[in-house]
Amino acid sequence: MKLHELKPAEGSRKERKRLGRGIGSGQGKTAGKGHKGQNARSGGGVRLGFEGGQTPLFQRLPKRGFTNINRKEFAVVNLDTLNRFEDGTVVTPELLIETGIVKSEKAGIKILAKGNVEKKLTVKAHKFSSSAVVAIEAAGGQTEVL
Repeated sequence: MKLHELKPAEGSRKERKRLGRGIGSGQGKTAGKGHKGQNARSGGGVRLGFEGGQTPLFQRLPKRGFTNINRKEFAVVNLDTLNRFEDGTVVTPELLIETGIVKSEKAGIKILAKGNVEKKLTVKAHKFSSSAVVAIEAAGGQTEVL
């Protein structure tokens, strides 16, 4: 089979409606738009969220909080996921991305203390929770803030 021989499965595609092509087509004359009115006009219709002049729902609902534009989002790694590395490994952000533990570095990598680490590792990351530092050092490893 070649690319030019590919065709969609029978019945999986609809044919487009040809509007305004005579009375026999069933979509002639007003082309399914009815008679007059805002929606019959070219460029007619109302904007998104418009409710005919009634106060729209998004304006009626109470607003809470704010979005901090300076927020830093960290890629989170738990201690139990570090157990997949061999003893004595130097765990860096590049290694974590390479092994697929984190997709991207974001604003940095933060190590959290969920689970426990059984291997002696040197962990290099941008942030550590205080209990994660204690757990890594208790296992005989080291932590280094980048």
